[in-house]
Amino acid sequence: MFLRLIGYLFGIGAVFFLVVAAGVAWYVSGLTGGLPSVEVLAKYEPPVMTRIHAADGQLVQEYAHERRLYLPIQAIPDRVKAAFISAEDKNFYQHSGLDYVGIMRAGLQNVAALSSNGRMIGASTITQQVAKNFLLTNERTIDRKIKEAILSLRIEQANSKDKILELYLNEIFLGLGSYGVAAASLSYFDKSVHELTLAEAAYLAALPKGPNNYNPFRYPERAIERRNWVIDRMVENGYATADEGEAAKAQPLGVKTRIASPHIFAADYYVEEVRRQLLQIYGEKALYDGGLSVRTSLDPALQVMARQSLMNGLIAFDEDRGWRGPVKNLPLGDDWGTAIGSVTALSDVYEWRLAIVTAVNKTEAEIGLQPGRGDTGKLLAERETGVIPADEMKWALRGKRSVDSVLKVGDVIYVEAADGKPGAYRLHQVPEIEGAMVVMDPHTGRVLAMDGGFSYAESEFNRATQALRQPGSSFKPFVYAAALDNGYTPSSVVLDAPIEIDPGFGQPMWRPENYAQKFYGPSTLRTGIEQSRNVMTVRLAQDMGMPLVAEYAKRFGVYDNLGPYLPNALGATETTVMRMVAGYSVFANGGRQVKPTLIDRIQDRFGKTIFKHEERVCDGCDADSWHNQDEPVVTDNREQVLDPMTAYQITSMLEGVVQRGTATVVKQVGKPIAGKTGTSNDYKDAWFIGYSPDLVVGVFIGYDNPRPMGRGMTGGEVAAPIATEFFKLALADKPAIPFRMPEGLTLVSIDRRTGMRAPPDAPGTIMEAFKPGTGPADTYSVIGSSDGGTVSSESDRAIMSGTGGLY
Repeated sequence: MFLRLIGYLFGIGAVFFLVVAAGVAWYVSGLTGGLPSVEVLAKYEPPVMTRIHAADGQLVQEYAHERRLYLPIQAIPDRVKAAFISAEDKNFYQHSGLDYVGIMRAGLQNVAALSSNGRMIGASTITQQVAKNFLLTNERTIDRKIKEAILSLRIEQANSKDKILELYLNEIFLGLGSYGVAAASLSYFDKSVHELTLAEAAYLAALPKGPNNYNPFRYPERAIERRNWVIDRMVENGYATADEGEAAKAQPLGVKTRIASPHIFAADYYVEEVRRQLLQIYGEKALYDGGLSVRTSLDPALQVMARQSLMNGLIAFDEDRGWRGPVKNLPLGDDWGTAIGSVTALSDVYEWRLAIVTAVNKTEAEIGLQPGRGDTGKLLAERETGVIPADEMKWALRGKRSVDSVLKVGDVIYVEAADGKPGAYRLHQVPEIEGAMVVMDPHTGRVLAMDGGFSYAESEFNRATQALRQPGSSFKPFVYAAALDNGYTPSSVVLDAPIEIDPGFGQPMWRPENYAQKFYGPSTLRTGIEQSRNVMTVRLAQDMGMPLVAEYAKRFGVYDNLGPYLPNALGATETTVMRMVAGYSVFANGGRQVKPTLIDRIQDRFGKTIFKHEERVCDGCDADSWHNQDEPVVTDNREQVLDPMTAYQITSMLEGVVQRGTATVVKQVGKPIAGKTGTSNDYKDAWFIGYSPDLVVGVFIGYDNPRPMGRGMTGGEVAAPIATEFFKLALADKPAIPFRMPEGLTLVSIDRRTGMRAPPDAPGTIMEAFKPGTGPADTYSVIGSSDGGTVSSESDRAIMSGTGGLY
């Protein structure tokens, strides 16, 4: 009877077990039916930041939605791997995806915790975390945990342990916007993973449980405690000795956050232009998640020179117009540091600091300097003071008697430390005037430096590439190039005398004028361009036809479609600094077409080159070894848009602009420089584009909302000095290389006034370059001397308006 009862109960139990097992199997099969395939991991390409580098390899900027640098497991140091394994899954290399011993231990501890309101713990392996992070959501449910366990077993079957660890160490979020150990190492310690100490590796391994809970700035004690726990586990697991562990625990956290802004001084406008181009070519996803490696043509040294030269020019121009007033005026309150700390300073004008006037008298102003901020973003307690003596603000005192007539207590101002005067500062103000500079290699089109305004922090508008402005007379070399390429010579003579143009459409007669409002009679083309004669240029364009000028402007890349109207010969149509510099590069390189570029090469996340600017073909450059073959030859397949001889003739004439014409200030460089000034109607735009044999520089100055800069504010007066300062810096250690004259040209001594042959030692002569078959005229003839003074309709109201003042 008893045995029968036992058998009956066993049968019931067996049936119940089978029913439960069937139910569990049915439940699990329902969960596994929609599970993602673990094969996704083999094809996984995580979002990786795009990195921008200068030409010399320096890091300039990074772009990412998730800051991540993907490292293969072989590139991750053993110390870092050991730290994470000790902190997260000490049996990682022994289990098959689930740590059953750990699960049991966690279960028992959690039961005890429930009865004592203690802390619950988990037992997720690294494999389970990979399954959750890559294939599942973060929902805290039994279903998700079962799916996670099943996927972990599948992941272990399909992948090696090293591959699983690689995925984990590159995907895990570690705070400060950083994903993966490589990005976190840079963010927390500004060093690569290979440079991490034991203590630093342990701190990173402490973060996966809760980066915000162990924030080194908010909770430093908690962060050190967790780091030391990781160090103890590393010692316990044999990854470090006891002595190494104690030494590591004695160290401070040593967190040194990395600056996220551009890493090269003054490169803000350049980098933003690169970002815009990448966004346009590849789209947002590739830019922020694609892991592109971009090598730009940026020369850091030249960029600093360009930035400083432009800033100095803008400041000098603005200060000549006097003091406009403080940034704002604030009550000092109990702590002037808190008051000035509430004002946002320009972050990219590094030499300047915000200050607040705390006291002022007739001879000086006492100031408090804006305090710095700590890693937590709070104002530092230290207060720094100084004075502005009257001799450090003379420009603002012009017409004033005393310092207190300019500054008041509570005025927020910009200051800069005065040279050689400890505790003294110079008064500054942010210029209203704006400008741009572009520096280009004329032989390749590589943009070596670019600045688009006084402060990127104040205005992101790039005046080098986005501002369309009238180039004025800086366009004239393209008119003269068209003439020299089509039968004219530098000694051709054009009449400089009054001319009337009938625009038609009921518009009044247009009477172009020269800058001095005088006429000089017959003059050579050289004289016309050196002295920037408007009337001569109009007559020359009229003689050869504006459609030809428009065609050449398109060839040079200055305009896409220039209207064939005579006022456009004087630079009446707007263009950009970048386009003008590219156009002048054709003169400098012997007539080859130039395509401006800020990007040399782009590689994808795997190192494959997907773009390169260099389009020239190199025959023989891919040879494996040398077998007495000829040297490789680089074939320049760019379009020849101008006769090399014409390019040199224009260059020689533009050297005359510097030596005798409207840009004589540039002679201070002391090296061969060719260039041309430009000034638009009512002095709204000032230009200078100049070049040495291997460097082209373009400078533009003007207000963002165009308005007159003042009588006499020409390109020679405003823009050329800025280019001069740059050339002095850039060419300081370079030899005085003359411009390269192509073979076939003949130098002939001519009379500068008549353009006819003259003895070399005669007064008023110059050596002029002539192409084969050409030379000085045997008889004196003047272009435009017999015209009727009236031409057919070629313009409309918009083009004709106000062009008499383009110089």
